Amino acid sequence: MKIYTRTGDAGETGLLDGQRVSKAEPRVDAYGEVDELNACLGAVLSAGIDRDLAELLVGVQRCLFSLGASLADPSTRGSRHAKVTATEADVLGLEGWIDRLETELPPLQRFILPGGHPIASTVHLARAVCRRAERRVAGLGAGAVDATVIAYLNRLSDLLFVLARVVNMRAGVAEQEW
Repeated sequence: MKIYTRTGDAGETGLLDGQRVSKAEPRVDAYGEVDELNACLGAVLSAGIDRDLAELLVGVQRCLFSLGASLADPSTRGSRHAKVTATEADVLGLEGWIDRLETELPPLQRFILPGGHPIASTVHLARAVCRRAERRVAGLGAGAVDATVIAYLNRLSDLLFVLARVVNMRAGVAEQEW
């Protein structure tokens, strides 16, 4: 199979249910944002993050891939593909990681500026991309996407904030307060 198909040369793409839509369609934009988030997490992983955090992020990447596939399939039936998405258990898993990682951190007293260690900075960038993805997915409307998808992205951005703080703490880099 060749990587290029030429089917998108006119500015259209195919959704998993067979529809052809503009590449500027909001649904395509939403799953494109999720793909960008996944690429940001790949950058974090390639930077050499601690093993426990790397294992967490690989699991998140897998879930994001499923989430992107669910966004690429607007139908509830009729698709050739099994419907996959984030689940309530996935959201609870993120909350568990947040709770565990926060035990390593001092309580926040003020807002902090994104930055610090280069890996933490990349995690902060991923957090901002995650928030953008969340806005795009929410913009599709309540009936167009499972509410768990939005909850997952919301919790993931919280996790990425905590993760950036943990990376800085483990690296001995002080947070810059606003």
